[in-house]
Amino acid sequence: MAATTGSGNLLGAYLRDRRERLDPVALGFSAGRRRTPGLRREEVAQRANISPTWYTWLEQGRGGAPSADVLNRIANGLMLTEVEREHLFMLGLGRPPEVQYRAVDAVTPRLQRLLDAFEISPAIIKTATWDVVAWNRAAALILTDYGSLPAAERNILRLIFGRPDIRAAQLDWDRMARFVVAAFRADAARAGASSAITQLVSELSAISPEFAAMWRDHDVHSHGEGTKRLDHAVLGLIELEYSGFAVDGRPDLGMIVYNPATPADANRLRALLAADHGDTSQVSRSR
Repeated sequence: MAATTGSGNLLGAYLRDRRERLDPVALGFSAGRRRTPGLRREEVAQRANISPTWYTWLEQGRGGAPSADVLNRIANGLMLTEVEREHLFMLGLGRPPEVQYRAVDAVTPRLQRLLDAFEISPAIIKTATWDVVAWNRAAALILTDYGSLPAAERNILRLIFGRPDIRAAQLDWDRMARFVVAAFRADAARAGASSAITQLVSELSAISPEFAAMWRDHDVHSHGEGTKRLDHAVLGLIELEYSGFAVDGRPDLGMIVYNPATPADANRLRALLAADHGDTSQVSRSR
């Protein structure tokens, strides 16, 4: 049932407010003579492909609770943001909308600046399908030089199961791979991307019997935090503590930050970064 209070119909008030903020001319309607700013009710109904009477009833708090389909149509018609659409669902149905996955191939400059602020901590932004869409300089030097790869190959699972050099650098590959597959499954389902990963799962199953077996186990994990041990080509054995973070308002994106586990690891990593534009042979491989 639509949300109401003693002062009126909250759903109707919200719809009316969003409707009145839209520019009729920009949306292809005549400016004409209008008693109120924004779109008319019948114009919103037209954009949402629903009955003008039904839309009018929603604004007036009549007719009962709308369906999720109707609310999605109205959200599109009113050009609501994701946060606004979620609020619309909370007012109309008392719950958030089902997650709708959207492919992402880049991040905002603000997110990139955040990654770059971690000078000696490798940090990446990944999608729900575990495509890496942003990284900092430390990640390129310590984890993978993502910038040298075609976009389609910047996928963590493709790297783990398809690149022998990446596999060789992992000191406990089997445990790490099982964890990644379980976290990947959980992330994709949470973001509504289960259908979007079908091709990737088929591809990985074809090239890696190990992936196929792990996928059949149906294990799920949250990424959370832990420790990663690498045999780096220049540094040798290095230990990193990692933490996973959600990107606010973006269930399809996650950030992973890797911190050197010891002061000695931090010093070696700092030296590698300093030598990046010169001769890296001076950086110790001591274990």
